[in-house]
Amino acid sequence: MSLFRALVGAVRSVRHAPRLAAGFVPDDDVLLDAPDERLAPALVAAALADPEPAAKLLATTRDSGEWEDRDRYVTRLATFAYNRGDWLTHWLSVAPGDPDAMLVTAQLAVRQAWESPARAERLRELGPLIHAVVEGTPHDPVPWRLALDHARGSHAGHSVFESLWEQAVRRSPHHYGCHVAALKYLSAQWYGSHRAAFDFAEQAADDAAPDSLVRALPVRAAYDRLRVPADRDPSVPERRIDRAADRALALSAVFPTGHPWPAEVRNLLAYVLVERARWEEARDEFDRIGVHATSFPWGAPRAAGRGVVREDPLRRFLGARDRVGGELSRRTPLWDTGRGRAGRGGPGGH
Repeated sequence: MSLFRALVGAVRSVRHAPRLAAGFVPDDDVLLDAPDERLAPALVAAALADPEPAAKLLATTRDSGEWEDRDRYVTRLATFAYNRGDWLTHWLSVAPGDPDAMLVTAQLAVRQAWESPARAERLRELGPLIHAVVEGTPHDPVPWRLALDHARGSHAGHSVFESLWEQAVRRSPHHYGCHVAALKYLSAQWYGSHRAAFDFAEQAADDAAPDSLVRALPVRAAYDRLRVPADRDPSVPERRIDRAADRALALSAVFPTGHPWPAEVRNLLAYVLVERARWEEARDEFDRIGVHATSFPWGAPRAAGRGVVREDPLRRFLGARDRVGGELSRRTPLWDTGRGRAGRGGPGGH
């Protein structure tokens, strides 16, 4: 009987895989961390050592209070400067003390310090730079997000972190980046627990606007929980993980398919749905993602044996997408001529 099932499963996969995968964009069309229409020209100019478009873009976000976009753009520009920093050096030389140039510089410096074996010491050395950045733009929450990341890595105590958090939410009560920074601090990997992280994430999601990315914060906590399957914290039952995914599904449905704005949240949600074997919903989420694959979570290091493995994030994204198509094909009746919506299966399916 087991051989028969295996043979039928193989036939199902061959028969239905092309149809089930038809909704996915072709592999060659998928882009990793594709910039939006505002950031793309700034990156092209930076490649030519011209900082002016980046300077104008960040000034616009600062003046208009576009804090979520500003946070993304600062992070992406710092990532670009990590490999090609001549444009940033030029920007600082022609506009010393420019608050936007200083913010990108601080973001880059924090990233470099995080990668150092002497991380805490290197981060503590950046204290004056972080202080200068938060003082440079009094109403901007993004420097405070950076300060929260800096505090976590430099082993700042709870009272210090709480003080920084108070300053951050005073400037933007529902800023997604600041909430993610706080969630990391409260995680089991750092200074909290899975329960503390879920409690914080769920409360923040309850308080956020219907279209706020903070609504998806619980699925970020679920991702952290799923990465350590051996850590069976009884305060975080599997239904709590599925409830986090349900919240993120509701948020994802608010935005158009293929929209770049919720791309990282959608990729994170797809990861969690795959881990929970919620194949049909995972397939729909990959449809919504379209061409917009993101380095997080697919590029995050994974434990393997006694070491840590880093894989190509685009390859992992495409592999997860293929796995979903394969699982749905295997579950589709052999002579089914419909789409073959299999529903939830596996652990957590309901």
